[in-house]
Amino acid sequence: MDRLYAEHGTCVDLAFADPPYNLSKSYEGYTDDRKDAEYIQWCNEWLLRYVRLLKPNGSLFILNLPRWSTHHAVFLSQHLYMQNWIVWDALSDPRGKIMPAHYTLLHYTAHPTDFTLNPEAAVEPATRCLRAKCVKTRSPYLYRENLTNIWHDIHRIKHKRDRDQHPCQLPEKLLNRVIRMASNPNDVVLDCFMGTGTTAVVAQKLGRQYLGVENDPSYMDIAKRRLNQAHKPIISHDTLVIPTQLRLFAGID
Repeated sequence: MDRLYAEHGTCVDLAFADPPYNLSKSYEGYTDDRKDAEYIQWCNEWLLRYVRLLKPNGSLFILNLPRWSTHHAVFLSQHLYMQNWIVWDALSDPRGKIMPAHYTLLHYTAHPTDFTLNPEAAVEPATRCLRAKCVKTRSPYLYRENLTNIWHDIHRIKHKRDRDQHPCQLPEKLLNRVIRMASNPNDVVLDCFMGTGTTAVVAQKLGRQYLGVENDPSYMDIAKRRLNQAHKPIISHDTLVIPTQLRLFAGID
């Protein structure tokens, strides 16, 4: 990230991060069972680098468990402006029960009022079945409701057949919403926990430029393949090895 700042300065319109959650998941080249204080300090270090890369009207979205998001909020509020505390409830089961099954998506901006926030389309009410088969056969004229800060209509990826070889892959629909809301065509989208490239793939499909960092070469290979297979690729991408042994994945003019 320091290399990005040295070469590009404040170049990012939208930054997104879905870091490891310190749950002892299996990652290549990273230990996911740090002590609490060590994990928080590590997060603060890369969060500060994200802050440095934002344009004066840039936005930052951080996804994590509520346990860690409270610490992120305390730290980020010293440097940026909080706009939204979004709950992604990820359709926990059984429906209607209070369960610790949601994630926090923090939305911060570099300026208090000058930032991109595009209106989102109305969504299906939480009381309706959101399975693809039900949505497909439902009349398009039924009542829909405005999007709130509780995102109930996006599923987690639950089946191995639908995911790449990554323990915590996010659904494209989640990144699609974030990128459409907080950026415009040709803006630069950054993800320094790129994984298998979901953020880059969605950014490319939506006509945004992208920068990504990932430390696992096998995930980078998957990301390159996904980008090559994405619908109507519009920008080139290259992989560079930078001194920290992270891989920089770029599709930027």
